[in-house]
Amino acid sequence: MKKAIILGFLVVLWGFGGAVFSAPQEEEPFQPVTDEMLRDPDPEDWLMVHRTYDLTGYSPLDQIDSGNVGQLTLAWMRAMDAGPQELRPLVYDGIMYVAHPGSDHIQAWDATTGDLIWNYKRDLPSDLRNFQPQGNRTRNLAIYDDKIYHLTWDSYLVALHARSGELVWETRIADYKDGITHSSGAIVAKGKVISGRSCGFRNPGVRCFIAAHDAQTGQEVWRTHTAPYAAEPGGETWGDLPDDRRVHVSPWGLPGSYDPELDLVYWGVAVPAPYPRVIRRGTWDVGDKTPCELYTNSTLAMDPDTGEIKWYYQHLPCDDWDADFVQERTLIDLEVNPDPDAVKWINPKVLDKKETRKVVVSMGEPGGLFVNDRETGEFLWAHPFPYDSIERFPIRDINVNTGEVFINLNLVSREVGQPVRICGHNTKGWWSWSYSPLTGLLYIPINRTCLNQTPNPANSQGAAKASMAEPDRGENPPMTELRALDISTGRVVWQFSQRAPNAGATLATGGNLVFFGDLHRRFRAFDAKTGKVLWETILGSLITGYPVTYSVAGRQYVAIPVGGGTLAQISRYTPELEAPSGSNMMVVFALPK
Repeated sequence: MKKAIILGFLVVLWGFGGAVFSAPQEEEPFQPVTDEMLRDPDPEDWLMVHRTYDLTGYSPLDQIDSGNVGQLTLAWMRAMDAGPQELRPLVYDGIMYVAHPGSDHIQAWDATTGDLIWNYKRDLPSDLRNFQPQGNRTRNLAIYDDKIYHLTWDSYLVALHARSGELVWETRIADYKDGITHSSGAIVAKGKVISGRSCGFRNPGVRCFIAAHDAQTGQEVWRTHTAPYAAEPGGETWGDLPDDRRVHVSPWGLPGSYDPELDLVYWGVAVPAPYPRVIRRGTWDVGDKTPCELYTNSTLAMDPDTGEIKWYYQHLPCDDWDADFVQERTLIDLEVNPDPDAVKWINPKVLDKKETRKVVVSMGEPGGLFVNDRETGEFLWAHPFPYDSIERFPIRDINVNTGEVFINLNLVSREVGQPVRICGHNTKGWWSWSYSPLTGLLYIPINRTCLNQTPNPANSQGAAKASMAEPDRGENPPMTELRALDISTGRVVWQFSQRAPNAGATLATGGNLVFFGDLHRRFRAFDAKTGKVLWETILGSLITGYPVTYSVAGRQYVAIPVGGGTLAQISRYTPELEAPSGSNMMVVFALPK
């Protein structure tokens, strides 16, 4: 068992460019985080956004299990700054590293008590909000060697010393006045800090990208743009649209996954803008199948050394509805055996073969689950999950032999002012799933909502948009569903449904548990095999952060960030379940000592 690093008394003085610190009293040297540790992390730690490079969101810790989870008790709480709460903290050697909502405020806490170890806050430009009106959010930090890496609101990458919080270096990635910032954090692979952007579309000609920086110096190693210009490979898929209007296309969602054996990084890319094609391209008739407007709504498999795109797969071509496919790309080695009764589109090459394949699994905001070979990108199977009908689903069909995706042109506005409705919308946003190798199940949190959209050139997004509960599901339809899916066969093994909507993530553990929280303040532990609710507590605010579990000195903890989120307006769907927003807090549970 590793000994937690506890620092002595720390005096924080606020000065120009961040925090100024007194010299900490160290009990022992800081043990640097190595490439080997990232490839095979100690179960006691949580070293990256989904704990491991494969982005399964699974921890083998099993002290808290299905037999004793009912005894969970509050271990500690700590208040956090105001703002959108979408964080997943890091934990290393008994220290928790957090990025506060709403500002570039980073802290290190004792993971057993929440007591402050160090504090860093960045001075930001006074006009920042004029160019970044949506505000700042950070879903994760990254750790490597002796540094904590953070993407700032004003589009810098900063490296902080993990022991003291002192600024080691900073690198400007882009000009914040161009509308470029971030919403997710970074991953570190092969000594490179790799990160995606969140790019607006108010400034023509601003190109979005994924970039890698040297983890020791901050120097940029490579930059890969996500929308090719006309003269570049793939540029023809944008037709005659001028280069300076091939915008947005943001890799804004969760950071990529990494396969060390194949030496490939997998990243999801978002939509073009303005959203309706009748505004973006001047006509609705611009194509209905892949490839179209690369690399929107695609999975990119990239060389981590050069940024070269080794292969891509486009899940939704020429998007018309802001239907992002930017969620996590989860890497699983499994027997591919899709059940034709459960899966709509199956490559005939895998039917009844039961071959073990290296796959990458992805799902978009509107729904739609894809399983691809992660070495080649070959299409294996897909389903309009969680829907069975495709009448209002944006994908009409998939050529199962080639993997070509066809959109539903019946849901495309032919002219400005023509409303359309698709189902779903924000079915699965930035909130994440988890996968347990013990059960072979993928635990997917979803919302049952639709989108009404009307093209409107006066709107900065090109459309007036309104979400709504899915129709034809009764007077009080269940909004949230947590489904356990056998990812080998595509069959749903169990599901949990409720009225309150969701913006929470799942966490699977070696104790045969799945943890999940919702916008109605309920945090629950489910039996991973059956879906039975084994433990439930009510917290003080919305649950929109990501749960983690870790261990210090032989005691396992489960932490969940709660508070204000971007989907706080739950009264649109469920006024009887109105929950308070704000009250940001880290809440940590453990078994009684």
